Formats: sequence, C-alpha cells, structure tokens
Amino acid sequence: MRLATAGPNDRSAGTPPPVTIRRPEREDGAAVWQLVADSATLDTNSIYCNLLQCTHFSATCALAEHEGEIVGWVSGYIPPEEPDTYFVWQVCTAERVRGQGLARRLIISVLTRSACDGVTRLKSTITEKNAPSWALFNALAASLDSTLARAPHFERDSHFAGRHETEHMVSIGPFRRTILPVRRVA
Repeated sequence: MRLATAGPNDRSAGTPPPVTIRRPEREDGAAVWQLVADSATLDTNSIYCNLLQCTHFSATCALAEHEGEIVGWVSGYIPPEEPDTYFVWQVCTAERVRGQGLARRLIISVLTRSACDGVTRLKSTITEKNAPSWALFNALAASLDSTLARAPHFERDSHFAGRHETEHMVSIGPFRRTILPVRRVA
C-alpha cells in the first residue's frame, strides 16, 4: 500500500477538511490518476487501471471532493479467497488536506458500505520506511479496537528482483462491525 507522505498544511490540527466522500464514477478516472501522479511519492498506474477501479471496483473504492476537486482517494478490493477481508491497494490525499485523518475516513467509509458487510479484517502491504502508512494503519487498528500484525510478504530480492523495498503484509482484525459508524453509502 502506498500513502502519500504528510506535508505542511495551513489547517489547525484536528479540524477535518470540509470534504464529501463518495463512490468514484467513470468520469473520475483521469482526475484520480492526476492526484496520484501529483503526490510524487506513489506508484502511478495507467489511467485505464484507474478507470477500471472507478467502475468495476467502485463499491470498494472511495474519493474525497472539496469544492469540486478530488482531494483524496482509496482503492481496494475484497480478495476472492478472503471474503472477510478488505485489501487496501492505495491511499492518496492532496497536500492541502493532509494531516486531518482523511485517509482513515476514506477507508472507514468503504468499510461501512453494503459491499463490505462480511468484512471483519483489513489488510495492506507497506514498506518499512513508509511512516505515514504505518501511522494510518496503527490509527485504524485503534479505531477498530483491534490488533495490527505484520510480516514480510513481497520481498526485495525474491519478488522484486532487488528493485523495490520489501512490502510487509499488515493485518488488522478480526474487528467487530458494530464498532463502525452507521452506513451512509450503499
């Protein structure tokens, strides 16, 4: 999982940015791609991949809008072999809204959808040096009143041919669904 690193912003700590979180639509694909590209820290997928995420996987992806601009994105899916698990692929927030808990709110918003009714576990992969992602997943574990486990999953030499840091599988859960906020989006 990739999370754009936190940067400076002019909001006071603890004040959530005034955003709307919703399911993505096909028209959002190019803007999602641009948000990820602008982060300069995330791997960009093709625009076609983002279009598929915004259509085929819209029930398990979310975006945040502020004044008509996309300022946040989470992509994820429920692995066919693990119907109780939501796997977070990528999380990104625009620099001007970072540090306000938006990434956590995006993920929680997906977990409250009917597509995730059977989900009691959360997973992702994170590199050792990705402090913002570790902070996010530790905060999610606390929010879900659950524990966080980690183990090497895709290793630098054996899986990435030495071209990428080892990705650690992060697992949260099982968690009680009753701890989630009331569902707002189908």
